[in-house]
Amino acid sequence: MSFDLLKECENAKRIGISGHVRPDGDCVGAVLGMQMYLRKCLPGAEVKAFLEKPAEIFREIQGYDGIDSAFPTEEPFDVFLALDCTADRLGEAEKYFRAAHKTVNIDHHVTNSGSGDINYIRPETGSTCELLYDLFDPDRLDRELAMALYVGIIHDTGVFQYSNTTPATLEKSARLISYGFDFPRLIQETFYQKTYVQAQIMGRALMESIRFMNNTCIVSVVYKKNMDFYDVEPSDLDGIVNQLRNIEGISCAIFMYQTDVQEFKVSMRSDEKVNVAEVAMHFGGGGHARAAGCTMRGNFYDCINNLSLHISEQMKENEGAQAD
Repeated sequence: MSFDLLKECENAKRIGISGHVRPDGDCVGAVLGMQMYLRKCLPGAEVKAFLEKPAEIFREIQGYDGIDSAFPTEEPFDVFLALDCTADRLGEAEKYFRAAHKTVNIDHHVTNSGSGDINYIRPETGSTCELLYDLFDPDRLDRELAMALYVGIIHDTGVFQYSNTTPATLEKSARLISYGFDFPRLIQETFYQKTYVQAQIMGRALMESIRFMNNTCIVSVVYKKNMDFYDVEPSDLDGIVNQLRNIEGISCAIFMYQTDVQEFKVSMRSDEKVNVAEVAMHFGGGGHARAAGCTMRGNFYDCINNLSLHISEQMKENEGAQAD
């Protein structure tokens, strides 16, 4: 499918952009990168970005302070772009998408079947920011735009260690760092660095984790009372599931935190033995084969029992395939 981003936006006077709730690095980089690019290429258009308040670690990306997190009443946009998710994950920005004269959905998640008038979904691409790199005119790139795309790529590839990293990903990233931003510091401060409180809650989650299924799976949960005690937000829990997955012998790691009474946000990471995107889809979620999530209702043990059923089925199928 050919897709001309600027053609789809030509003659638009008002353009809106948003991404998913609890925005991660790829979402923030994509939304702000798209805003920069459209403002540069379409100077006559008003281009607005809407997101739940992103983590402070992304403040250095140009446009961060201009993100609208209040979601006020707006006249219908001529074009509204949903990036890195389906429309039903836009949160409060979904109302803009539904009211827009034209909607565009750009994403790389295999679980996204498209929710816009125009859909550009490329599951073979490692991140939405990498996908935008392919869509943007390279002559229009500059230091700030390159930095936004690079942030998205490093966050969705785990700084190039996840299986969605390809030779093309590395080549594009090499071109992006040629624009001269301080990429080692960017990696350290946005991906690895933790505050003292973030390190405390991670330590508690690791200490209270439980291994199961012959020690090949691990799970940890943080309840709302724990979050209140440490005075942390959901964004402060980033990285816990990856740390669980790094434990020797673990094929599937699950991290859950409580969002409401009998409700949990679930994040999963896995190796080649488990496709966690398929697991998440059973519960209305989605993502990548090795990194996915969903929201589940019930108590902690109900959630784990339901997840375990689908995880164990995949592991058995994998063992049978290897035996053949």
